[in-house]
Amino acid sequence: MNSRSQIHRNNRAHVSPCFFLGLGLVVCVGLATHAQAQAPPSRLLRKDPVMTRHAEGTFDVKTTPLPSDDATTGTPIGRFALDKQFHGDLEGASKGEMLGAGNPSKGTAGYVAIEHFTGTLHGHSGSFAVQHIGTMDQGKFLLSVTAVPGSGTGELAGISGTMTIANTAGKHSWTFDYTLPEPAQ
Repeated sequence: MNSRSQIHRNNRAHVSPCFFLGLGLVVCVGLATHAQAQAPPSRLLRKDPVMTRHAEGTFDVKTTPLPSDDATTGTPIGRFALDKQFHGDLEGASKGEMLGAGNPSKGTAGYVAIEHFTGTLHGHSGSFAVQHIGTMDQGKFLLSVTAVPGSGTGELAGISGTMTIANTAGKHSWTFDYTLPEPAQ
C-alpha cells in the first residue's frame, strides 16, 4: 500500500460522527422537501385561514415591591409583583413579576415582565403567559406585550397575539389582537 492510500484511509477513520449526523439531517430535510413538493396542494394549504380576532377592556393592577434577589442585589434594578384583574373581552386574573430600572421621574426607564393569565377570552377558558418589554426615553414610550408561544392551556392552547396597554389618568385599558387554532373536528 502506498503512502497516499494510507493517508486517505487514516483521514476516513478520523471523520467525526457529527459529520454523519449532519449528512443524515441534510438527506432527511431533502426528502421532506421533496415529499412536500409532491403532495397535493390541499395538504399544503389550510382550508380555513386563521382569522385575527380583536378584544378590548380594562384592568386593575396592584404592584408590590419585592426584595432584591441574588441577581439584583447591589444594583438599581427594582423587582415588583404584579396582580391584575382583567375586565371586558378578557375576564380573569393574572399574576407575574416585573423588573425595572431607570428614572421614570426624568422620563427614562425600562422594564421587563412576565405574567400568567387565567380566565376567559371571548368565552374561551384557559390560561396563557404574556411577556412585556418596555422603554421610556424622554417621555416617549415603546412597549411590546406578546402572548408567550406555547403557553396557552385549555381552550386557549395555541394562542398567539399582541396586546397594547394604555394608562389615561390612572385608568388602565388594553386591546389584544390574537389568533387561536381552529378546534379539531
